[in-house]
Amino acid sequence: MTAPSAESGARRGGRARRGRRWIERWEPEDETFWRERGSRIAHRNLLLSVFSEHVGFSVWTLWPVLVLFMGPEYGVDPAGKFLLISAATLTGAVARVPYTFAVARFGGRNWTVVSAAVLLVPTVAAWVVMEPGTSYATFMAVALCTGLGGGNFASSMTNVNSFFPLSRKGWALGVNAGGGNIGVPVVQLAGLAVIGTAGAGHPRVLLGLYIPLVVLAAVCSARWMDNLAPVRNDTGAAGAAARDPHTWIMSLLYVGTFGSFIGYGFAFGLVLQTQFARTPLEAASLTFLGPLLGSLVRPVGGRLADVYGGARITLWTFAAMGGATLLVVAASRGGSLPLFVSGFVALFLLSGIGNGSTYRMIPAVFQRRAEAGGLRGEAAASSARRLSGASMGLIGAVGALGGLGVNVAFRQSFETVGSGTAAYLTFLAFYGLCCAVTWAVYLRGAAPSAPRPGGTEPSRDARNADRPSAHAGV
Repeated sequence: MTAPSAESGARRGGRARRGRRWIERWEPEDETFWRERGSRIAHRNLLLSVFSEHVGFSVWTLWPVLVLFMGPEYGVDPAGKFLLISAATLTGAVARVPYTFAVARFGGRNWTVVSAAVLLVPTVAAWVVMEPGTSYATFMAVALCTGLGGGNFASSMTNVNSFFPLSRKGWALGVNAGGGNIGVPVVQLAGLAVIGTAGAGHPRVLLGLYIPLVVLAAVCSARWMDNLAPVRNDTGAAGAAARDPHTWIMSLLYVGTFGSFIGYGFAFGLVLQTQFARTPLEAASLTFLGPLLGSLVRPVGGRLADVYGGARITLWTFAAMGGATLLVVAASRGGSLPLFVSGFVALFLLSGIGNGSTYRMIPAVFQRRAEAGGLRGEAAASSARRLSGASMGLIGAVGALGGLGVNVAFRQSFETVGSGTAAYLTFLAFYGLCCAVTWAVYLRGAAPSAPRPGGTEPSRDARNADRPSAHAGV
């Protein structure tokens, strides 16, 4: 059904068939439609999506903060604590796949309401069980449940990807992801405030702050968000995305960027306690800085990719992450806490930039592949939205599994050699692999006049030779 505008579609035919929060017509690549109706609607949904995803990230990363409250009276050693935070990472990664396709099945607004409300389960459960004497199996079950907050990222990014035109996706996806990522340092700062005021014996105070925020996110989403009727469940898109090699290449790169960000965000405080013998208050006073800066620069990474090309920014980012890892190795071996924190903060900053640039590459890759297949205009844009939306769930899930890998590597390194040095050297080798893949697949032999099949460089024409095109994300 076609309506004269997004809102009228929602209010006329949309209401009769689906309900007033459904938008029947959505054509963001149409400049007139975007200027008159689309931009306002898209930005309203983006704002609410950021809030809901932010709360989801905070719930997902509750356990890296809660373990700081778990003193000797809890009877959980460092290896057991690493396993708890790894469990939350695992659930968050797995949840991202079904959460991605839930947007098309139930609607972006509807699923945001459900996915936000479901977070009451792990937050209330944690409030009940956080006390000495609780069994480790109970802690593990609750930690697994908090991972549901990680799934919110996938559905949120898929939803936002559908609202914005290609030329604005880098910024929009960067803002959405960055606003969500800030949930990591915010919950760490909240934990620091609780430890500094109430003391390490009162984790329920922290949980009491987040239960009403979960309710608020669900209520606001229900009141002001919209569903897009053109974004329909498409099992063919999922299969096509899974068969496309670029889905898995981008997954590898996203392991290096987001996997690093979330893995380090989960592990940093516990590493400080284990390797540098910091108290819970001392560790909490340092852990928030890196995730905060990494979250704030994620939109910058997306914007840089819009302008200069995502492959270039991603390559430079991985090279710099290798240098920062060498700094962390030197600090670890020398026992220098200031140098160690400086190296880790640099890794957070760079992973944030890389998060923005790699995610910006996804819609651009599929846009260029659609054009290479002979599609043009709205047909190419529609195909790109279809496949990039489907691939984002897979890429996000694999990237989050990278966070699990980071925590497992730390656990193994501390158990075998008593420090994190072996883990850092593993990360260094992986960043080198990501550099090589980015160059070989998306940059090698590319030229502005002859872009590679995956959409590796900004396309240009004779009249606009000094400006990247709207496809500059790759």
